[in-house]
Amino acid sequence: MSTINDKDDSSNQSDQTMNPAMSFIMLSESQIDTTETGATISVGESQSGKSKGGQVPTKETLALSSQLELGNRLFEILSSRSDIDHPVCSECTDLLLQKLQQRQTSIDRECEVYSEYLKNAQHSIPTAEEQQKTIRSLQASQEAEELALKELEELEAEKAKVEEEMLALDRESTRLEKEEEAFWRERNAHDLALSKYIDQRTSLQNRLANDTKILESLQKTNVYNDTFCISYDGHFGTINGMRLGRLANHPVEWAEINAAWGETLLTLVVCAEKLGHAFKGYRLVPLGSTSRIERLEYPQNASQSSQAQNAKPKVTVFELFSTGDLPLGLGFLNRGFDNAMVCFLDCLKQLGEYVQRGQIALRPEEPLAALTPPHVIEKDKIGGISIKLGAFGQEEQWTKACKFTLTCCKHLLARASFVDDIH
Repeated sequence: MSTINDKDDSSNQSDQTMNPAMSFIMLSESQIDTTETGATISVGESQSGKSKGGQVPTKETLALSSQLELGNRLFEILSSRSDIDHPVCSECTDLLLQKLQQRQTSIDRECEVYSEYLKNAQHSIPTAEEQQKTIRSLQASQEAEELALKELEELEAEKAKVEEEMLALDRESTRLEKEEEAFWRERNAHDLALSKYIDQRTSLQNRLANDTKILESLQKTNVYNDTFCISYDGHFGTINGMRLGRLANHPVEWAEINAAWGETLLTLVVCAEKLGHAFKGYRLVPLGSTSRIERLEYPQNASQSSQAQNAKPKVTVFELFSTGDLPLGLGFLNRGFDNAMVCFLDCLKQLGEYVQRGQIALRPEEPLAALTPPHVIEKDKIGGISIKLGAFGQEEQWTKACKFTLTCCKHLLARASFVDDIH
């Protein structure tokens, strides 16, 4: 029954797969025989029942009952194996047979393939040498496998070691990152401080450069030239813009001439003080437009020691200005003015000779000849021209002599400026 049931189950599953709406059950001959035996047993039972009932059944009755019982038995089996309570129709049976034949054909093909494979396997049985060779190859493979396993173990140990080193490196990397972050913070703070210092240094350098320029400008500035600006204006020599001289076609006011002589006398006094020279026999009194020169005459029998002891000399005052009331052609009327100008030339000559003796050069390479005043002074003449007013019509000569006088004053002014610079 188990075999029947297994077949029935497989048939059921295949048929249900084929058509879910139907369930088919095939009965084998053994099942039919069994049912017939059961029917026979039922018949015997019915015969035995004959004695019980008191009636003897006929052959027709026995055949019919056996058929009915056989049908009932089949229906019970079918009902227990399927959801359908009636026998299978002929169309379904044909369809089922067709599917079963297809399955049988497929199984037959598989059996043929397996048989062919079995034959090939039997024909390909290795020889003893091949088996030995295979065994040796297997042993070599096993040895190689053992070596590979050992190498794998070594590699795994090395891998674990490398992983530990990687962890240590990761920790070191984390520490270095923190140190780098701290370094960059410190670097940024340092850069900020450095930037401030650079700005401060740049500011100081700019201030230094500006102060240096101012210093150079001040060093190049000559206070004497700025105070006593000696130049020329055509035929006239000028000092601080005031003309010194007078021409027929350019009648300069005497107020301007007197002021120019006062500035010239002050220039000579300042140069003498800077050069450390004291005039012999003269005292210069610069008073602007009313300046004067005092000539000091000591007694001839007085010794130098008595002069040093402040002996009272004879003082003669010469006014270095003119009111302009007297005509220029009458020289004897302007004698006091002429004498004052001659005394001025004498003082100018004394200071020039002092510069020559002291060799006060503007530059070390400057020749000694440059120390000589630009115009030679002899008594009342400068450059060969008399400083006196002279006769009528001599304004041009006097103006030229005044111009030479201013030129010599500018020469001495340059020496005094040099002495002031080196001190």
